[in-house]
Amino acid sequence: MTARAHGALPATFDTLIATVPIAVLTFDFDPNVQLFGDLTVRWGSIALVGVIVATLIMAGLLARAGDLRPDDVAFVAVGIVPGAVIGARLGYLIVHQQAFGSSPDRLLDPSIGGMELGLAVVGGVLTGSYVASLLGPSVGRWLHIAALPVLFVLGAGKLTMILTGTGQGLPSAADWATAYLGPGPWGSLVPALPSNPSQAYEGIGTLAVLAIMTVAVLLGAFRGRDGRLFFVAIGLWAVIRAVVSTTWRDPVVTAGLTAAGLISVGIAVGCAVMLLILTVRGPATDAPPSGSGDRHADALAWPDPETRPRF
Repeated sequence: MTARAHGALPATFDTLIATVPIAVLTFDFDPNVQLFGDLTVRWGSIALVGVIVATLIMAGLLARAGDLRPDDVAFVAVGIVPGAVIGARLGYLIVHQQAFGSSPDRLLDPSIGGMELGLAVVGGVLTGSYVASLLGPSVGRWLHIAALPVLFVLGAGKLTMILTGTGQGLPSAADWATAYLGPGPWGSLVPALPSNPSQAYEGIGTLAVLAIMTVAVLLGAFRGRDGRLFFVAIGLWAVIRAVVSTTWRDPVVTAGLTAAGLISVGIAVGCAVMLLILTVRGPATDAPPSGSGDRHADALAWPDPETRPRF
């Protein structure tokens, strides 16, 4: 296979492989699956749907255990969507300004560009928190419940990108470098070039944070359900994302970080500020009274619909 750029000499994959050794981890499969008739779906999309469903189930179980209505998780999830989409598009505008030129209104055209995960999380948190505030219990309790599910969907969601070849990083000669040799189409340019599996780095790192935070909660940390668990979790995720961004193919802006990496640093700083504010404010008063028993939990979990606050 030969590719020619404008004014450049022909380059072949043989030349690339001679420069960067063949990856130890190679993928040679069809990323698409034909379900029935002419309906074709990518394996990554199927896996992502599974991750989202598992996240909602996890959030519902944690909500019920935390004296919140499990069915309200659906309302909060729907509320997250508009903020996540708006934040993701604004983030893409910041990261890829050249794609929009002097016409930022093209941001409304879904056929142009993609989305940026960092500001998608910020936007989703803002609109999801607003919806949660309408449901009665404090936003801090909802943030406490959301911390672990959000880490799961961010980590496992990143790993689904392996199935589509999306998110490959800079070329690498490491033993764990990956290359995609199947028919595709794959989500990265020059998929056969051995590269850093940046999507796997971020996914594994995020799931590692999830494991650490889960152990901390089981050992009795973050008893005050005021949102501190959430900001610690998201702050650690943002740090991991910033570190992993140094392996991306995006251009470096400053200090070895890409524009998306700088956004992640800003998110981590914001989480640290929120954590400091919540700590100075003192322990939350939302924790259920000790010895309240199952009757108290049931009363909180299933209030009379007529007593529910109106939207």
